[in-house]
Amino acid sequence: MTPAPARRLVAVALAAAVALAAAVALAACAGGPTPAPIMPPGGSTPAPSETPKAAPSDVPASGPAGAIPASCPKSAPPPLAAGATATVTLATEKGDIVIEVKGSLAPNAAGNFVALAECGYFDGVVFHRLMPGFVIQAGDGEFGRKGTLDASRVGTGGPGYAFADDPVTAPYARGTVAMANSGPNTNGSQFFICLEDVGLDPNYSVFGTVASGMDVVDTIAAMPNAGGQEGLALDPVAITKATVTRP
Repeated sequence: MTPAPARRLVAVALAAAVALAAAVALAACAGGPTPAPIMPPGGSTPAPSETPKAAPSDVPASGPAGAIPASCPKSAPPPLAAGATATVTLATEKGDIVIEVKGSLAPNAAGNFVALAECGYFDGVVFHRLMPGFVIQAGDGEFGRKGTLDASRVGTGGPGYAFADDPVTAPYARGTVAMANSGPNTNGSQFFICLEDVGLDPNYSVFGTVASGMDVVDTIAAMPNAGGQEGLALDPVAITKATVTRP
């Protein structure tokens, strides 16, 4: 028979283990989504850069209190046909970024990006995540509008729906435009532009490439950021207007 003191010690140890496991699980749930993509091993996570002087916002919020335009999709829009293309021009405070979108690359992601650009979803939305040597990220129309930016939540918002991943058939080369996500089939509105050829696993739907304006992308990437994997922009640059042209 196990002596009583030993039994009590075993019980205490088991209780402590259960409590620790619960605490770890709670922390994982409370920590919020990790921004993705994550800089792969071998890359250097950017250090904080100098905090800029405050500058007034000259980009109005889109709709009342920065709300998502009423004309935007409430569920995943139709895919872009495999043979279809569109050109999306993102006018920014630093210049224009012209993106060639191809349905053959990722029908779901391409159709979604074009639909959101056409309805005005991206107007006033900032590039909230700056990872020099890796990517810049934008598209949070929920918490990332310049006029109503929520710095504590930007990067966690979306359009109010999610859609399935597309197979990745193109590399993550410099100028590649792809969907950001927080796991399988969680695509919404956030996207990133690769600053270099990066070795990512094929978990992010590639739907386009920058046809012109990589100098603007590089300028935005060089703006001050808070460092780490979050790379929070300290003086975020906004998309003033997104326009779509089709062949």
